[in-house]
Amino acid sequence: MTRVILRQDVTDLGRAGEIVDVKAGYARNYLIPQGLAYAASEGNVRRLENERRQARVSVEREKERAEGLAAELEGRSVSFKVRAGEEGRLFGSVTSVDIAEQLARDGVVIDRRDIMLDEPIKELGVFRVPVRLHADVRPELTVWVVAEE
Repeated sequence: MTRVILRQDVTDLGRAGEIVDVKAGYARNYLIPQGLAYAASEGNVRRLENERRQARVSVEREKERAEGLAAELEGRSVSFKVRAGEEGRLFGSVTSVDIAEQLARDGVVIDRRDIMLDEPIKELGVFRVPVRLHADVRPELTVWVVAEE
């Protein structure tokens, strides 16, 4: 048996980053030449542990950044004055792009794909729109859509 570190997920064997025992021929003839794994030498195991540690630090840093941005977004609202018909239906719509642009004008830069608007807003009212900043951080933004005078 030979120990290898998987570079990618391999069906029925393991996930990327795991150390697994496989037959020597399987490692030598398939996994290593295909770039799916590399030998689990002492140096490679240390390198893997170092990469895992750096990844954890990076994830924690990203979550802290997202929480800071969430604190800035929480309680914030954006308003749109739009033309509407008599029953409150808009002649156009308010999309995630519009919301992202309005936030950018206010000094908060968020990717439009992170604004979780299922479909464009097509009527007057107040809407709570979730924003995905991180897997665990999802603040809500208040969007006011009011009729133009």
